[in-house]
Amino acid sequence: MAEHSARHCCLGWDFSTQQVKVVAVDAELNVFYEDSVHFDRDLPEFRTQGGVHVHEDGLTVTSPVLMWVQQHGSVYWKAGANQVLTSLTPDLLLREQLQACFSISDSPVWMDSSTTAQCRQLEATVGGAQALSSLTGSRAYERFTGNQIAKIYQKNPEAYSRTERISLVSSFAASLFLGSYSPIDHSDGSGMNLLQIQDKVWSQACLGACAPGLEEKLGQPVPSCSVVGAISSYFVQRYGFPAGCKVVAFTGDNPASLAGMRLEEGDIAVSLGTSDTLFLWLQEPMPALEGHIFCNPVDPQHYMALLCFKNGSLMREKIRDESASRSWSEFSKALRSTELGNGGNLGFYFDVMEITPEIIGRHRFNAENHEVSAFPWDVEIRALIEGQFMAKKIHAEGLGYRVMPKTKILATGGASHNKDILQVLADVFGAPVYVIDTANSACVGSAYRAFHGLTAGTNMPFSEAVKLAPNPRLAATPTPGAFQVYEALLQRYAVLEQRVLTQTRRPSE
Repeated sequence: MAEHSARHCCLGWDFSTQQVKVVAVDAELNVFYEDSVHFDRDLPEFRTQGGVHVHEDGLTVTSPVLMWVQQHGSVYWKAGANQVLTSLTPDLLLREQLQACFSISDSPVWMDSSTTAQCRQLEATVGGAQALSSLTGSRAYERFTGNQIAKIYQKNPEAYSRTERISLVSSFAASLFLGSYSPIDHSDGSGMNLLQIQDKVWSQACLGACAPGLEEKLGQPVPSCSVVGAISSYFVQRYGFPAGCKVVAFTGDNPASLAGMRLEEGDIAVSLGTSDTLFLWLQEPMPALEGHIFCNPVDPQHYMALLCFKNGSLMREKIRDESASRSWSEFSKALRSTELGNGGNLGFYFDVMEITPEIIGRHRFNAENHEVSAFPWDVEIRALIEGQFMAKKIHAEGLGYRVMPKTKILATGGASHNKDILQVLADVFGAPVYVIDTANSACVGSAYRAFHGLTAGTNMPFSEAVKLAPNPRLAATPTPGAFQVYEALLQRYAVLEQRVLTQTRRPSE
């Protein structure tokens, strides 16, 4: 998120698991340049597969720090590294100058799930999973940085004591451009199980549960729209950046995507992919045992939440194959020919163990709430799509989300090309659905955030800073009368979901 002025523009950077991508966006918010480095292809010397090294235990997943990766990754700077950062010589590559700067050369990334013991320990320290979620926005997750730090401290105390600073890879990447340690921002910092999301300070209880002396190694977090400094003279001398180029705090990929999709108060983005993901803009968050709540990256007074549903497009394709002769047009025909509310028939379709909530199997109920073994083919299709969207609305409201009169729903991913699926989404939520091109949403969102960061001190809202960006396209509006139909159905769906959850709970729970 750097600003560059030859042609007044901002650069947005996306350090993802498999590549580093950059876009340049001009003052009219047009993307006029993009490029990427693909780790496996372009940096074969690191011998990664899919950008990572999977270890023999199958749970530990790391990436070489010198390759720069992101998404719940963490970086461990060795004592003395800041001295090296502030005195980089433009004659040498960063890699050559920084190779001795890290106390851990292979850093854990978001796919790592080897820290279950540390997660349970952290939850126990603060009074349980819900208490931790109320404090930090999420229950303990294996990939979250606090639990990764705890494992490193327990397994490798020497490396931990040699560490003078721990960065997220967002703040790590910003540090490279800054030529000194960049602070962690509030939004990406919300994915660590360490930051108190309400008062935006590190939780002393969580720090203490993870490792000693941790606060000093993390530094103080900053609002996501902060300008963290001017670009390092290394980039001025070696690459010709203007000396006045400012660096705006880097953030995580999900907060950056929220910025790229230009969500506003009351909006919701639905990514309809292999898994379905919901991005919510929240005013009054209600942290729960499911989902994640983060500080909002573009409005320091508000929050964002993420909810993930595992049974997404693969489930839709399976029902298409079974009930619509493998044809999307037959599938759409079924949605058009069946009535809103499906005659009171409701279905739960979870061929893989769902995470929101933890249910597996298919469960169908008729209008009298009796479980039945099958539906007619067209009722089956509507039951699947209505059920998927009702679950999303119920679980979003469980985190504090409310549809407002000005709410927009932004749909992305494969199923967002199907107008009949989007019509059900508009009807269930009672809000208009728009579609948006999000191929580079994290990257473009980073450049948008840079423009917003440059207005610091003027109190300009983010929406005003990006008002010239291309608008999403209206795809569906709610059918008149839909609200009344789904108001009753949603209540039934929530009760039946609890019934199914109770029936399918494993005996050990």
